[in-house]
Amino acid sequence: MKPGALPDLAVGLTVTALGLLTAWLTWVIPLTPVYAVVGPKLVPAVIAAGLVVCGILLCGAALRGGWSADLPEVAEAGPPNLPALGWLGGGMLLNLVLIEPLGFSIGAAVQFVCTARAFGSRAPLRDAAIALAVSLGAFFLFVEALGVNIGAGVLEGAILRALGQDVP
Repeated sequence: MKPGALPDLAVGLTVTALGLLTAWLTWVIPLTPVYAVVGPKLVPAVIAAGLVVCGILLCGAALRGGWSADLPEVAEAGPPNLPALGWLGGGMLLNLVLIEPLGFSIGAAVQFVCTARAFGSRAPLRDAAIALAVSLGAFFLFVEALGVNIGAGVLEGAILRALGQDVP
């Protein structure tokens, strides 16, 4: 292992540890007989497996000499983009604050718009339209196709009432 590859190994070990922690936390999720096919452990288990595999691959690359020292863009990255990080963090915080009173779709749409802004988008109305379409699609996929109630908010409730359905 090259001396400069130590940070790369630290990244690989951290990703592996996060994967193992996720696997353990997935293991302790209680199961109820309500879940027939897809239970609450499926997605976390897939994510845990992916993290462990990626972490092991990163560790292997680090032990073979590392990867970051050979990338010119790593050396030329410069200081962090603080406004972009602010938009990302603000979007996550707004989602946390808005999801309870307004619902999943609006909270997720606000986070989407903030994330798009962080990546340089200057079209917030277009981003909001895309975000609402994607988040409403995800909401109705969970509620209708999977039978998982993630809580209807203002917008979801209005759509369900317009369709003549009960609001969960």
